[in-house]
Amino acid sequence: MREKAYLVLEDGSVYEGYSFGADTAVAGEVVFNTGMTGYQEMLTDPSYAGQIVVPTYPLQGNYGINGEDSQSNRIQVAGFVVREECRLPSHSQSVSTLHDYLLANGITGLAGVDTRAITRRLRSAGVMMGMITREPPADALNRIRKMPRYGDIDFVRQVTADKPYRWNAIGNRQHHVVVLDCGVKFSIMRYLSLLGCECTIVPATTTARDILALHPDGILLSPGPGDPELLGYAVDTVHGLIGEKPIMGICLGHQLLARAFGARTFKLKFGHRGSNQPVSDMKGRVRITAQNHGYAVDADTIGDELELTQVNNNDGTVEGMRHRELPIFGIQYHSEASPGPHDSVDTFQHFVEMMANEHD
Repeated sequence: MREKAYLVLEDGSVYEGYSFGADTAVAGEVVFNTGMTGYQEMLTDPSYAGQIVVPTYPLQGNYGINGEDSQSNRIQVAGFVVREECRLPSHSQSVSTLHDYLLANGITGLAGVDTRAITRRLRSAGVMMGMITREPPADALNRIRKMPRYGDIDFVRQVTADKPYRWNAIGNRQHHVVVLDCGVKFSIMRYLSLLGCECTIVPATTTARDILALHPDGILLSPGPGDPELLGYAVDTVHGLIGEKPIMGICLGHQLLARAFGARTFKLKFGHRGSNQPVSDMKGRVRITAQNHGYAVDADTIGDELELTQVNNNDGTVEGMRHRELPIFGIQYHSEASPGPHDSVDTFQHFVEMMANEHD
């Protein structure tokens, strides 16, 4: 039997639907994702820690859940809000319904709501805190307004690895990459593995000295959740790695890299989340990218050591930068996609070439 439930936003707006998955009240920052597919990757992306995700595409769960597409070892979202959830999926690899997957992981879902209306509210007012609940909306609103803000919590410490682990190369190992795990997605290691890289994934609190003691050929700064301004410990680590080895930063890793060079970051009104974000380089060439972030680098603070390489076509925010002399670069989008277009997987090849050049 479907139980009535609500999504209550901190501005007082209420959206009535029915609960699916687990049936517990959950709170978080409410954000929307514009991708048309990829709900399993979305659910397991550590960058969504602490957030209630609202896909704009109306039907979710239609191809079920499989054993291949997860981006971490558990569901990471705080809650999932959809227009319609499908309980009769059709796909040869499906092993579970979306409902059963959420239920087994203790994650609350809400269905039957107007996700277009929620998205328009978030686009006009900006992302905000919210709650999925069966209690009276007025009571939920009082609880929301007393909660810590999303930007006050270091979610990286919640999603990073407990201890280092290895991800082996496919075939002969060509390079050893240390991944600073701020919320890394499995697809990053999958691509690096295909390019002959053995990866050692280390917790986000690992020091530069301990990383260099692993004798890496290159260092990758991973994506992850939350406000980079809270991650002084990770910025200190990045600062200690500059000039030692080739470095690639993705999403949050790109922001940490910028902050290590003295740049500032800021919160976007509603962020970039989806698989259809157009990005241009300085020659006007456009690639369509997958993105998931609510903060960005302030272009006016990048300084002289770094140069801007790419911008977002929609709002002009920083999408790429590189060091003018050292083998260091960062990208704001997710080159591993998952889900999304593969326009940008060549950035991994560029990283491998940087490591190879260091050996010449």
